[in-house]
Amino acid sequence: MGPQNYTGLSQFRLLGLSDDLELQPILAGLFLSMYLITVLGNLLIILAVTSDSHLHTPMYFFLSILSFADISFSSSTVLKMLVNLQTHSKSISYAGCLTQVAFFIFSGCLDSLQMAVMAYDRLVAICYPLHYPIIMNPRFCGLLVVLSLCLSLLDSLAHCLIVSQLNFCEDVEIPSFFCDPSQLLKLACDYIPTKNIFIYLVSAVFGGIPASGILYSYIQIVSTILGVPSTNGKYKAFSTCGSHLSVVCLFYGTGLIAYCSSVLSDTPRKVMVVSVMYTIISPMLNPFVYSLRNRDIKKALWFLACKATCHPY
Repeated sequence: MGPQNYTGLSQFRLLGLSDDLELQPILAGLFLSMYLITVLGNLLIILAVTSDSHLHTPMYFFLSILSFADISFSSSTVLKMLVNLQTHSKSISYAGCLTQVAFFIFSGCLDSLQMAVMAYDRLVAICYPLHYPIIMNPRFCGLLVVLSLCLSLLDSLAHCLIVSQLNFCEDVEIPSFFCDPSQLLKLACDYIPTKNIFIYLVSAVFGGIPASGILYSYIQIVSTILGVPSTNGKYKAFSTCGSHLSVVCLFYGTGLIAYCSSVLSDTPRKVMVVSVMYTIISPMLNPFVYSLRNRDIKKALWFLACKATCHPY
């Protein structure tokens, strides 16, 4: 097979999670249910934040952006997988693959950056409570979101540029259920291990810097909380960032497990199963983490439910 550049290929093949035709309807139903829960849960968070004036604060504003990123992150992989499971097809076009890479990287980077922004918000709220309204003013919060969007777009363009420069052989089979940039890099006919350096550098910049910001923020937060004299004060201070810390651990924990599995495991199926954890399960659980651990969100959701079901006489 001679090498072809990207534009010479009409489509790729996604191996998916299973070749068993009897199992595919079950998988389709399972992942459709998980996707609908993800979309519904995150939309409810966005609706609660926008409709309740008590939630018009920087923390919940950033939470609504995070929910939007979770919907986009899950949609970038699940929708194509559901179509392929329903049609018993494994193909994805060149344009579709590149589009999937773009949305996957954009929403994943936005997720990471918003978690870093939310960690900074908690840092200011706990460590500098008197200056919080001045520092986290609406203009600065909007600037942080715009900056996150621009950096996510830049990261997405960088990955798309890298992928578009690769040369592939005919009949490329991607051992995943979506167009994973790291898998595409390994499948290139002109694959050279040193090419990984650039894509890892880009990932380190756009993934490592937010992670470092989150780590720094929580070091400062923990240091401040430990200085609080009363136990009740410590608990109250820590409870304000408990939900966010849970989401951060879930996102980075599942992502790290998936990365380590792709490096250490030689079984593509095992790597794909682990990938489901951070591409589907993590965005699905985030709304539950915030709604179950946050009293304000629960009140807003209860108000929405009453407004939708209760009718005045």
